[in-house]
Amino acid sequence: MFGLGRKTEMVTAEQALPGRDARPWQLGEHLVLKTPVVTDEVPAGHEVAIFGLGCFWGAEEIYWQLPGVWSTSVGYAGGESPHPTYEEVCSGRTGHTEAIRIVFDPTVVSYADLVKRFFEVHDPTQGMRQGNDVGTQYRSAIYWTTPEQEQAARELTKIYGDELARRRLGDITTEIRPAAPLPGGTQYFYAEDAHQQYLAKNPFGYRCHANTGVKFPG
Repeated sequence: MFGLGRKTEMVTAEQALPGRDARPWQLGEHLVLKTPVVTDEVPAGHEVAIFGLGCFWGAEEIYWQLPGVWSTSVGYAGGESPHPTYEEVCSGRTGHTEAIRIVFDPTVVSYADLVKRFFEVHDPTQGMRQGNDVGTQYRSAIYWTTPEQEQAARELTKIYGDELARRRLGDITTEIRPAAPLPGGTQYFYAEDAHQQYLAKNPFGYRCHANTGVKFPG
């Protein structure tokens, strides 16, 4: 958690830890939603959204409560090392964010609504940190899975960025990249079982909700 990783400079591919060929842990049913945590085969009509917004424990809890969200998981994205461990990510030597992966029904909750919520519940201006959590794994990130998601992410980032600028609250530092298997995409790796639905297992556990206090305009 906090205190383990203090690196604020991104690791290069040559510097990154080697990782491993396959995920060494098993994951089962979502503790809250009673759906599969590992959802590589997405149900028909559903989409996948991947965000990095600081410590993934509190972030996942926010999203599993939204209507239209079918399943959530926590994992690692945007880095170099395949199938990293939590400790490796926190060392700053894999380049990953602590990420959440959301499988949702766009007829119930739109991708735009997920992005708006993303901006409201963390501070996208803090660079390699969220609140007291410092390190590259805490950077703000959107990993889009379709061209339509990319367009929405960039348009909404500009809208929110303009609002923050109007209030003189700083520039958005959110990383916007494609998710694999899109060209140049970053892969998502599922985190260990102990971190999945962590706050359902530990209701009084750590939550980082650093944010600007600014609602999405409109």
